Amino acid sequence: MNTDIEIARAARKRPIAEIAAKLGIGAQDILPYGHDKAKISRDFIAGLAGRPQGRLILVTAINPTPAGEGKTTTTVGLGDALNRLGARATICIREASLGPNFGMKGGAAGGGRAQVIPMEDMNLHFTGDFHAITSAHNLLSAMLDNHLHWGNALDIDPRRISWRRVLDMNDRVLRDVVLGLGPGNGVPRESGFDITVASEVMAILCLSRDLADLQDRLGRIVVAQTRDGRPVTARDLQADGAMTVLLRDALQPNLVQTLENNPALVHGGPFANIAHGCNSVIATTTALHLSDYVVTEAGFGADLGAEKFLNIKCRKAGLAPAAVVLVATVRALKMNGGVARSDLAVENVGAVQAGGATHSRHIRNLRKHGLPLVVAINHFATDTRAEIAAIEAAARALGVQAITCRHWEMGGAGAEDLAREVMRLAAQPHELRLTYPDDMPLRDKIETICTRIYGAEGAQFPPAVLVRLDAWQAEYGHLPVCMAKTQYSFSANPDWLGAPEGFTIPVRELRLAAGAGFVVAICGDIMTMPGLPRDPAANRIRLGAGGHVEGLF
Repeated sequence: MNTDIEIARAARKRPIAEIAAKLGIGAQDILPYGHDKAKISRDFIAGLAGRPQGRLILVTAINPTPAGEGKTTTTVGLGDALNRLGARATICIREASLGPNFGMKGGAAGGGRAQVIPMEDMNLHFTGDFHAITSAHNLLSAMLDNHLHWGNALDIDPRRISWRRVLDMNDRVLRDVVLGLGPGNGVPRESGFDITVASEVMAILCLSRDLADLQDRLGRIVVAQTRDGRPVTARDLQADGAMTVLLRDALQPNLVQTLENNPALVHGGPFANIAHGCNSVIATTTALHLSDYVVTEAGFGADLGAEKFLNIKCRKAGLAPAAVVLVATVRALKMNGGVARSDLAVENVGAVQAGGATHSRHIRNLRKHGLPLVVAINHFATDTRAEIAAIEAAARALGVQAITCRHWEMGGAGAEDLAREVMRLAAQPHELRLTYPDDMPLRDKIETICTRIYGAEGAQFPPAVLVRLDAWQAEYGHLPVCMAKTQYSFSANPDWLGAPEGFTIPVRELRLAAGAGFVVAICGDIMTMPGLPRDPAANRIRLGAGGHVEGLF
């Protein structure tokens, strides 16, 4: 047995009550979903207030390539390794979206012997959180259009409605639609769909501390403007209460286990290329109260996931990592160095060194935040000693250690060296430095991210975006910025690999997420509703013998 799914099915899963007990959670404090997954109750979480917290470890990566980086696999392997060394460690990752699962990315639960299980459940409907988020979002959409239909007492301008609908599936034909056609079917207007992971409701759930905070944030969602320019919120439409009811259970973190029977909290799922890309605050803080170490990841490369983790999640939740792990692979660096995917198995030290420019930029960026850093080389069987040595030398030249990890093959035992270094780094004094202060103007925040993190010469703002920035500055200028940008490059062009220079970032649109508490800057050709590839993974997914899912992983 050597495939991810075969390894997962052969695992000796423990009853979820036993996994909860490892964290001091009693059977009465979990809400089981079958034998191997459960939600942690609100009352138990509320009772953790005042407890000391463990150390937070952030796992991030270089920009993703089709060769794979293994960020989630490394997160799981590191968590298992810390437990093997006698620490109480919990893993916190995001839930998987059906869109990429049936598109091209595949599952999001790790791989090899560093997985979170039950893998099939996690990559499909899991505990229904995404469905609840989709329903709550679309309830607000329905109530907005219903208000227009029944007389529009709030005097909403149909041309100034910003709230779209969502669906947890890649479906490009829904990006732009016309609603309300036909007699008695509402007020005709242009709108569209985003994928659920891009929903502000998803971001709100992931940033809320409790149900009261959740409802307050939902109520602040701005859905439209009146004819005289005043904002219209979900609270104005009296939708926040019903939305909170739909999200009541979804707000509770999901408890599962790794292949080595260590606890993992899997909760929330915003993408880092179009949203803030982090596990929920409530899951992370719950785990910190129960653990010596919490290993969490931020989506895609460090220019997106880590930047937003630090400047949005940590800023809003009062968190600070004790150490950061930057994941890199020989294969990905060779692709950044110009090697075709078909030639990755051939030794090419020069390509590793050339692709190392992207690696080095990520290292420099992370060190600007003042956090202890280690590079994890996620090992593949085709890696050669000379190629690994090239990565080690590049990291050493920047004052960072690079450690080869074999957790995919060996589980936690293959990441013990990484775990020891993480424990050493996490004990060092440090102070988190954010990229920009709250009081910096919105336009300057965008420019700062573009220049300091991406290496761009600046940002390009069309006149309509500048007008909106000026209009929002007085009331929303204190908010952080969430950059929606391609994950494949520091630039806004997915084909510009490595560490490009001499480019600017085109900001084509701004969206206000007042409930989540940030402003979204949509850059280049990034889509908030992805499409399926020519040959989607759904073509190969089916039920096999014994009712097992085939082709999902």
